[in-house]
Amino acid sequence: MALDRDLDVYLRARFTLIVLQTTEEERAIQIIKSVCESAKRPCLLWDVADGFQVQCGTASPPTARDPVTALEHIDKVDGNAVYVLRDFHDCWKNELVKRKLRSVAQRLKTTKKSIVVTTPTNSAPEELKDESFIVELLHPGITELDQVLNQLTQVPGVKMNLTSLGREKLLKAALGLTISQAQRVFAKAIVSRGALDDRDIGLVTEEKKQIIRESRSLEFFAVTETPQDIGGLGVLKEWLRLREQAFTEDARSYGLPAPKGIALIGIPGTGKSLTAKMIGGLWRLPLLRLDVGSLFGSLVGESEERTRQALHIAETVAPCVLWIDELEKAFAGGGLDGGTSMRVFGSILTWMQEKTAPCFVVATANNISQLPPELLRRGRFDEIFFLDLPTSAERQEIFAVHLKKRKRLIQDFDVVALANASQGYVGAELEQAIVDAMYLAFNDRRREFNTGDILQAIARQVPLSVSSRETIEFLRNWLREGRAQSASFQEARDAVEQFVPLQLELDH
Repeated sequence: MALDRDLDVYLRARFTLIVLQTTEEERAIQIIKSVCESAKRPCLLWDVADGFQVQCGTASPPTARDPVTALEHIDKVDGNAVYVLRDFHDCWKNELVKRKLRSVAQRLKTTKKSIVVTTPTNSAPEELKDESFIVELLHPGITELDQVLNQLTQVPGVKMNLTSLGREKLLKAALGLTISQAQRVFAKAIVSRGALDDRDIGLVTEEKKQIIRESRSLEFFAVTETPQDIGGLGVLKEWLRLREQAFTEDARSYGLPAPKGIALIGIPGTGKSLTAKMIGGLWRLPLLRLDVGSLFGSLVGESEERTRQALHIAETVAPCVLWIDELEKAFAGGGLDGGTSMRVFGSILTWMQEKTAPCFVVATANNISQLPPELLRRGRFDEIFFLDLPTSAERQEIFAVHLKKRKRLIQDFDVVALANASQGYVGAELEQAIVDAMYLAFNDRRREFNTGDILQAIARQVPLSVSSRETIEFLRNWLREGRAQSASFQEARDAVEQFVPLQLELDH
């Protein structure tokens, strides 16, 4: 149900204290006013600066700028009215005000009067939680954003040259913004070009990136990576290609559910983060990175509030890809933080299980021993993939990808020899070998680097297969137990498992 319909039900059901959580105060008051006007119910605003103000109806506003005096008036006056208390969350920090509000809310149960407190955070005191009903004003959807756009077009001198498809894309690009933010972004686009047209879709997207970044917990990524930018991982790529059209209306009509997400497990450098970026590019969906570490705040309840806000933004922007990177680091503290990490973890788990918005979760982890078992339970994810050390064929492909990325011809290099010399190296180490070779040649009279330079760089490295051999063996045993699927083709997995890096003595 929309908030206006919800509020109408709550008021008719005589909910005496409603806490409306929103940063969009102006929009919230407009909705409350509209509901009261439809029900022919008086509506009055109150705040410490201006006291009572009539929004609709014929009531005479009393003089009361003190919160206790305002509550006394609400308690004593007869009639059927809704009182909207703005910024009252600051007032109820006072014990006297808090006690008065609780008493008034209890007595209003026999009347037709209701109190609505607007607040930017879910900060109702424990003493008021039994008397209050907390409701959240969600971000505007396509319809409300379209109304904002219509209002702008009615301003004299504003030109609109949007195609029907461009208008749809522009509104989708603005999802996740508040009404005020959308108004500012649209206005900026008009001022920048003198008119609003299809070219402004990119401008709106860039503005939204900055606004989402200010949430501190989410980062908006511009995705350019494709499957061609990643070497190997054939099984994972095929799995993703089969679901490339999963978020279309055709898929919904066919009866296909939106994919939930995948977990990518493996040692650092095997391409987990790059894969998350590639999914956004392959599916042409917005990619949001959730920085789990930034969810934690010092104030009581702040971490849970940040988590809720971040997940809500992701749902508003949906369909999208939500990338949760190095998930195990967020929960490594166990119970040493007073249970905050477990509550945040529980919020994320519950959301993953119950979300209905098409948010595809990509969770990456290096150390599964630090993750609670319930996270990787079937049902949370569509599939769990293990990214192992690349095989010889995959290393050839990885070398080719990074040489092409640096505008070099593949045929000028012996990628077979490079693959044979780099057994046990992960993709990030192979890329670093190319970079090191380029530095070597650049400082040698700016000459072009060659296969020999890369082989020399490889010989200088100590790969993770040596420095983290116990971790690799643990992860492979975990894979053999059937807890995940290899991201490589079966023959590639068989080949790599025949190579046991624990027993290798690499000559460096």
